[in-house]
Amino acid sequence: MIGSMTPFRVSFAGGGSDLRAFYRENLGRVVSTTIDKHMYLFLHPSFDEKIQVKYSKTELVDEIGDVAHPIVREALRIFGLRGIDISSIADIPAGTGLGSSSAFTVGLFNALYGYIGEARSVQRLAEDACRLEVDILNEPIGQQDQYASAFGGLNTITFLEDDSVRVETIEMPPGKLEELDANLLMFYTGGRREARVILEDQATNMTDRKKRANLIQMTELAGELEVSLRKGYTDDMGRILDEGWRLKKSLSSKISCGDIDDIYDVAIRNGALGGKLLGAGGAGFFLFYCQVEKQAGLRSALGGLREITFSFDPRGTRLILPNGA
Repeated sequence: MIGSMTPFRVSFAGGGSDLRAFYRENLGRVVSTTIDKHMYLFLHPSFDEKIQVKYSKTELVDEIGDVAHPIVREALRIFGLRGIDISSIADIPAGTGLGSSSAFTVGLFNALYGYIGEARSVQRLAEDACRLEVDILNEPIGQQDQYASAFGGLNTITFLEDDSVRVETIEMPPGKLEELDANLLMFYTGGRREARVILEDQATNMTDRKKRANLIQMTELAGELEVSLRKGYTDDMGRILDEGWRLKKSLSSKISCGDIDDIYDVAIRNGALGGKLLGAGGAGFFLFYCQVEKQAGLRSALGGLREITFSFDPRGTRLILPNGA
């Protein structure tokens, strides 16, 4: 048996610029971090040479082509594996904006390579995950999640027109990373969303010059945020989250709605300097930047929402071996 443990990510700025419809014409740039919420995958030889897959459903089939889970099916095709039992467990449900699908894909590749006794770099794991999701399955998604989950940590991820990706760790002054971590709060708005619908709409809207210009501004904010973090100016996170959220809402009418806007307005009136709905939008988790001394008031004002406590995780995907290593 072998397993993998892969972190979910929180994206701060530049989300959407990792779509091919954008970065093949304009530089894409995202600032994100991984957190201590994970996707776990465990692989074990099956007793009867069948393929068993356990997630929110349980599948038991004879052939790879019969597997309904698209990521598992296509990954098994690549490796040519049968007679295997694959189980997954997640700290956070899918469709809530934390990159769970790509964490699953990265973790699955990591575990499958470990299962056959081979090692691959995190760069290769991210590339494999992008190829499967974007090229093979034709999902209308970006590529920041795969790189974030593979590499781990607080990074600037840059997307170039030739499809190459550059990941650069953001080093903060002593104590400032902990301060940033302490000033971020996350609340569950309820519900899940189908990212495909929102991202397809957003990609279509890239032909709109105004919307593309707004996304260019969002990538510039990512650059500003990187500079601020390297200098230790943590409160700049609040302003940049606020500006980015207002620009992001302009990219698609499906990203926000009246209830989401109401939550944001309440948060800003009660101490938050900025925030954003994580992921493609529509539902899921709201992230807010709020100084520690004002957090009690914010929590009280958002008392109807479930807070999810989290901390940064500096590590990317890693294997869980039978001996506990």
